[in-house]
Amino acid sequence: MPTHRDRGKPGHEAPPDFRPPERGHAGPPPPAFPVSPAGRAGAGSRGGIPHCAAVSPVGLILTGGGARAAYQAGVLSGVIDLLDPGRTAGFPSPFSIICGTSAGAINAAAYACRAHEPHAAVEGIVRMWGSLRTGMVYHADAMRLLRTGLRWFGMLAAGWLVPSVRSHQPRSLLDNEPLGELLREFLDFTQLRRNLDSGLLDALAITASGYSTGEHITFYQSRGGIMPWRRSLRRAVPAHIGVDHLLASSAIPFVFPAQAMLVHGHTEWCGDGSMRHLAPISPAIHLGAEKIFVVGTSYRDETHPERRSADPNYPSLAQIGGHALFSIFQDTVASDFESMERVNGLLAQLPSNVLKSQSLRPVSTLAITPSRSLDELAMAHLKQMPRAARTLFAVLGVSSRSGSRAGAALISYLLFEGSYTQALIELGRADSMSRAEEVHAFFKETPG
Repeated sequence: MPTHRDRGKPGHEAPPDFRPPERGHAGPPPPAFPVSPAGRAGAGSRGGIPHCAAVSPVGLILTGGGARAAYQAGVLSGVIDLLDPGRTAGFPSPFSIICGTSAGAINAAAYACRAHEPHAAVEGIVRMWGSLRTGMVYHADAMRLLRTGLRWFGMLAAGWLVPSVRSHQPRSLLDNEPLGELLREFLDFTQLRRNLDSGLLDALAITASGYSTGEHITFYQSRGGIMPWRRSLRRAVPAHIGVDHLLASSAIPFVFPAQAMLVHGHTEWCGDGSMRHLAPISPAIHLGAEKIFVVGTSYRDETHPERRSADPNYPSLAQIGGHALFSIFQDTVASDFESMERVNGLLAQLPSNVLKSQSLRPVSTLAITPSRSLDELAMAHLKQMPRAARTLFAVLGVSSRSGSRAGAALISYLLFEGSYTQALIELGRADSMSRAEEVHAFFKETPG
């Protein structure tokens, strides 16, 4: 795969230089769902360029989940093959608006940067996840992990007594510097801009959570004059998307360091976009999507009541950590879907002239999520993790003893090893293929 360098200035806000829709083009129908018309000036305009596959703009939403995001690569691979099994030359992307959060932001950017060649885009994402090793995401050698552990221990043991120790406190449990290097080699943000300018793509949105202000921030890069929007505890910021945005969106709290981003001239320390992500579908709607396709990473039920015992042991740090991460990454898309179904039902009762006058329209949705527990899948591949990292997680309470699942949820998010990610890819592809009829029905307006 050819390598590319991020030629922009990641982490810096873009100037308000968005172009209005081309003259003589009416643009898409009025905005949808509960979206203010003022927030979407020119959203989704294609300027008459016939490259984008969808007649109704389709928004692709990729949620978070650490290593679990490899599942999304498999789903996208299956969907593209279902829509174009013959690999037609010039096959257009079925997605015109791409939104990603946490590790899903990495997949979103990877697809958007190669939206001009959908088959090659998903093949590249599959190769990246399938060949992944822990050391390509975070430093997993014994010396670095020991040094970080000692710094944490020193801060907790002596920080209250020696102020100088507090001034050198560690920023995270793990150092994801290798991930930044990998993304700079893998992603071509210059091509992203070309895809937007040529109409192959309408928008890319990456969501992060601001520690400084408590706001949920959606950084977006688009064609056309899409105006920033603001809702309670949520705001959108136009930007030239770069690696720093992806690192910010995927900065799992405590695990990976927060990233400093420039928002309206002020520094905002940003962490994982899955935190407090109460309206994951909202960015795609604001950006002009009329149909929503979601790829989640959460199995429908990880409660496991059958494992209850009369006198359970006190939960380990790994169990508590896994529970916390599950709470962060648990897909809130389901509740958004329920709200959309209720609104769609109400809209169906209104005359079409009323819908047009109020700038309202129904939005159709489809979601694909894992058909089996990813916790169990992760524990089957735990021994592939480097010994030093495995030892660290064992100290936290992760156990691979026969019949034990202690810390399985935590490992399912942090096991960046090819054997596990390849299994996730295969599961994702199988899940999408098993829903071929639904996929075809959803994209029935997509030519090709």
